[in-house]
Amino acid sequence: MDPASLLGLVREDLRDFGGYASARTTDLRGEVWLNANESPWPNPADATGSSRRYPEPQPPALRQALARLYGCDPSQVLVGRGSDEAIDLLVRALCAPGRDAIVVTPPVFGMYAVSARLQGAPLLEVPLVDGPDGFAVDLDAVATAAGQGGAKLVFLCSPSNPTGGSVPLEGIAALAARLAGQALVVVDEAYGEFSDQPSATGLMASNANIAVLRTLSKAHALAAARIGVLIADPVLVRVLRACQAPYPVPTPCAELALEGLAGEALARTATRVAEVRRERARLQDGLAALPGVLRVYPSDGNYLLVRFADADAAFARLLAAGVVVRDQRAAPQLDDALRISIGTPEQNDRVLAALVAKEAAA
Repeated sequence: MDPASLLGLVREDLRDFGGYASARTTDLRGEVWLNANESPWPNPADATGSSRRYPEPQPPALRQALARLYGCDPSQVLVGRGSDEAIDLLVRALCAPGRDAIVVTPPVFGMYAVSARLQGAPLLEVPLVDGPDGFAVDLDAVATAAGQGGAKLVFLCSPSNPTGGSVPLEGIAALAARLAGQALVVVDEAYGEFSDQPSATGLMASNANIAVLRTLSKAHALAAARIGVLIADPVLVRVLRACQAPYPVPTPCAELALEGLAGEALARTATRVAEVRRERARLQDGLAALPGVLRVYPSDGNYLLVRFADADAAFARLLAAGVVVRDQRAAPQLDDALRISIGTPEQNDRVLAALVAKEAAA
């Protein structure tokens, strides 16, 4: 697919949209900055004065660091307020209300459907298939739904939240090839650091209609900084940047992210990711051994999806022990399931102890 043809997937009225030209849009140089109606003095709480000025819309140093981290060119990077902003931008920029649909694979992260609802985009659901190896995406059904339903966007969560499975790269590439010129395939890799599977960014050179979502919220422990990343063809990045709010990345958040992506911090993050993976295996074995547990799904993320004979009692028992987990019983196909994030070894021991106590009491 010719990258320039990506513009054909963008709403007709936004293909040449320039967006808002902020005071930081033009590359100007000077010593006295009087072009943005900012205060000439810092706030008393801002010791360095770094928050007095509006931030760079796309901080160059942060884009460079993220490009190094994810193995792509800075021109392919759009930084935003978590992955949620990128999801919303994609839906708004590609889907004309009431006409262009999106495809999702429930049970899955709910923000895709929320963004579709807010934009008035038809939502096409292709349920995950619950098989002996865990939940899996029916990629043939996804391609059919996208083609027949006039979808502009297909969201694949890999590893999938809350089910934990990854979508094979060869399947993603084949789907993108089938939908070339029709839809953008968006691979949400929010939990990619916890998986053995390489990133789908490796497919983008041959498939311009693949985009990848990443975040610093999970493995990098910067959830409150709200740094999300869309990796896509520069043609699409430019369109989305025009649709984005003028100053999406606050300076304190960008500075914190840069510190978190420095060498020593990255080395410690890698160590902690390895520990999460070890603890994931240990907790999976421990949960599977409990009589009240019906199934523990294999997971490539930092969480486990668990079916219980009595999910209500398990949830209450954990809460009584001070452990808060995610109740998934309202999600399709998961009326007996809880999602348990992987914590420290001590926290995971507390989970097991609470559920063992439940079984002993029963």
